[in-house]
Amino acid sequence: MNISEFVLQNEVPVRLGFFFGTFAVMAVWEVLAPRRQRVLSRTVRWLNNLGLVFLNSFVLRLLFPAAAVGMAAFTTEQGWGLFNYYDVPAAVAILASIVAMDFVIYLQHVMVHAVPALWRLHRVHHADVDFDVTTGARFHPLEIILSMLIKFATIVVLGPPVVAVVIFEVVLNATAMFNHSNIRIPKALDRVVRWLLVTPDMHRVHHSVEDDEANSNFGFNLPWWDRLFGTYRDQPRAGHEGMTIGIHTYRQPKLVAWLPGMLVLPFIGRITGYAINRREWSGQDEG
Repeated sequence: MNISEFVLQNEVPVRLGFFFGTFAVMAVWEVLAPRRQRVLSRTVRWLNNLGLVFLNSFVLRLLFPAAAVGMAAFTTEQGWGLFNYYDVPAAVAILASIVAMDFVIYLQHVMVHAVPALWRLHRVHHADVDFDVTTGARFHPLEIILSMLIKFATIVVLGPPVVAVVIFEVVLNATAMFNHSNIRIPKALDRVVRWLLVTPDMHRVHHSVEDDEANSNFGFNLPWWDRLFGTYRDQPRAGHEGMTIGIHTYRQPKLVAWLPGMLVLPFIGRITGYAINRREWSGQDEG
């Protein structure tokens, strides 16, 4: 059995192990050293946010049984993609694939803020009025499907090794839970870490109700893209304890904290633009 076959056979337990392990560590850390006071009950939010996570997992397994790892195995068999066409060392292919896929995630994140129809889906993620470990996996099922299709297209073009896709999926899930966590990290340490990894203080700015702050810090894993493309913002105007999380116009608990409300949220309200270039503070977000 080669390494690709081993990875394919053990992908699910490996991913689940890292998911639940990271979730447990972040959840305990949030209790021991919280960064902000909660707005809503943890019980209500966690039951509904995690309910959405399990619904998304069911939908993905139903529509795409092989998921991204299966697509990577298929492209390898067919010889599709750059890293299957060109003979490069395995280590180079794995590292380059991970970095390239992370860049695509950054571009996708910018896109769902820039395109009004896609923002309507993505605002389910932003409408959470608290910011904790469960926020990192809170996405509308339609956005999850779109994300998987973009991932498939990226894999077809790149032809990444199966191992690279598994590593990327594990790291992306773990870092999303980390950088959405309500944890306190010493400022000096945060300044160092955010050069290599998106930290909770860095990403929390992106969840501000203020449109110029929400249109910043799009990175989920690597922080370099925001610095390179001018979307980096160091701190929120009101400070991390004083800033307001969520969207100005959607703050009713039945809409932003309960699963039925999250599912219908993209289809509520008039159609308005959400211009990505609104990076000057206006004091009000159209949502």
